[in-house]
Amino acid sequence: MSELQLTHLTYCGADRPPAQIIFGPELTVIYGTSDTGKSFIVKSIEYMLGGADLAMVPESEGYTQILLGLLMPNGSPLTLLRAPDSNSIFLYYADLRAYVTEMPDASVTAVHNARSRNSLSIHMLRELGLDEVLIRKNEAGGTRPLALADLLHLALVTENRMVGDVPPVLRTGTANTRTAELSVMRFLVTGEGDPAVDTGPNAGQRRVHKGQVQLLDQLVLDLSSKLRTQENERQLRDRHIRIRTALDEQSAPLRQTNESHREAVDARMETARQLAALDERLTEVSDLLSRFKLLEAQYRSDLERLAMVNEAGSILGYFKVGACPFCGAEREHQQPNHRLEETTQLHTAVEAEAAKTTALLADLLPTISDLDGEQTALMNRRVQAQSDIGVWDQIIEELEGGIAALRSDVEDLVEERSVVERELELQARIAELDDKKSRLVGEGAVATTRPTQHIPTATLGDFDSILQQTLDAWQVPAADHAEYDQYYAEIRAGGRKRIERGKGMRSVLHSAFTTALARFCMDRDLHHLGFVVLDSPVVTYRDPEPDDIDDVELTSTVVDRFYKDMLSFPGQAIIIENGDPPTKVLSEAATYHFTGTTSGRAGFFPTSRH
Repeated sequence: MSELQLTHLTYCGADRPPAQIIFGPELTVIYGTSDTGKSFIVKSIEYMLGGADLAMVPESEGYTQILLGLLMPNGSPLTLLRAPDSNSIFLYYADLRAYVTEMPDASVTAVHNARSRNSLSIHMLRELGLDEVLIRKNEAGGTRPLALADLLHLALVTENRMVGDVPPVLRTGTANTRTAELSVMRFLVTGEGDPAVDTGPNAGQRRVHKGQVQLLDQLVLDLSSKLRTQENERQLRDRHIRIRTALDEQSAPLRQTNESHREAVDARMETARQLAALDERLTEVSDLLSRFKLLEAQYRSDLERLAMVNEAGSILGYFKVGACPFCGAEREHQQPNHRLEETTQLHTAVEAEAAKTTALLADLLPTISDLDGEQTALMNRRVQAQSDIGVWDQIIEELEGGIAALRSDVEDLVEERSVVERELELQARIAELDDKKSRLVGEGAVATTRPTQHIPTATLGDFDSILQQTLDAWQVPAADHAEYDQYYAEIRAGGRKRIERGKGMRSVLHSAFTTALARFCMDRDLHHLGFVVLDSPVVTYRDPEPDDIDDVELTSTVVDRFYKDMLSFPGQAIIIENGDPPTKVLSEAATYHFTGTTSGRAGFFPTSRH
């Protein structure tokens, strides 16, 4: 029979590194530390295949696209794209594993509605050849089309459902869906759907459901009054795609302009810092030049004064009669050539002082010259810096104008997108209410003939045999005489119902049922999705809780045998566990180890807080 295969799960954001898991065609094991995104992977797969909602984790902030890659029954690739908190799913007939900007090949809604032919459920079931299958929805024999969710819960088991009290066959555990859930199980193991039966509402049903139907009618009217447009769902989805394309086209130049603006502001700030440094240095140079030129003037004045002293001394020494002008000795106390000797000494002293002052001046003049040159260069650089700042101011002003215009366009598009998404949500809600109304009207209908309800004994025996073989292969203790009790929709093993066992055994029995059902269908060429996803299937230890029921201990042998058996699973299996798998699994299966630390891969998201 036709089957699906999961190829990858990828989270993308415009400015984020992809968060990705590539699934192997046979066994994939994701294991490691708690709180690293392992269970989030399972919930994401469920969400991408039509789940109602997905509680995002802090690490997912900034990721706006979720991609799920599939191989269809004919071997062709299909990529599903869905945004967080959106009912719209976009289909791409290609294997896409990075941020998507191109137009989708088709778009569908995640909400299954029997009246609409544009849901993911109907699209996928059509590919699987199951779009015409009917299942019984009430004891009277009323039927409804099979939905993808009817099959998914029997192939994908979250951690909460794995250990929960609700039997594996039942999806919700509520009375009003029990008949349909049992009918799905019967269809899978027999390959036979339920025939359409002519039924009509009886008087009792009309009285019981009249108030509910009226309430649903009123809700539909209230929601319809909130619609702002007359566009149908297809027109709205086409407009939504056009808006997304326009947003992508506008976002790129806006990001580029913002980046250019940031670079321009940084460049202006750097030029302003350079100008401030130039002004500071100019002040220092001007101050030094002022001081050094005063010193130069002082040196030159000293040299002129010394020259005058030397000249005056010579004149006085040769021509003046009387007391010596140098030492004050009277004429009678002077020696021959007294004035000449004193003049010579004065000349020598003046020359020495002049030489010293000249040397100091010679040292000072190059410094003054260097400072003059530096001052000129600094002033030229200052003029250039002021000019550059003016240029940057003009560039920044122009960029800010461009940003304002682009931002206005983007904001208009975002507002228009919000309006379209709100209209789509309202229409989806109206369709959902219409579907509920149709189910209410049909419940309790009286059939002219009563269809077969139960699985034939021989078929049930064959399935129980596969279930027992699975538990024996895993060497699960106290699990003999395993069987599916179709009257109570419960699994029995070791003489006890699954609900009467502890959490460890409930997990193992749920896992065994899910894999046994898949094996049974695949070995007999019956319909099945073709894969199983099991979150915490063999829990060997959990912290004790007050309401835990005493149960057998699950040893490491069960874990080892479980993985050994899954290596020979006929379809695709994805296992999520905390504990390390056996070495043989690490070498033969696709494995991912989430360490929760900087050593190795921390978790599903590259930006994990671990």
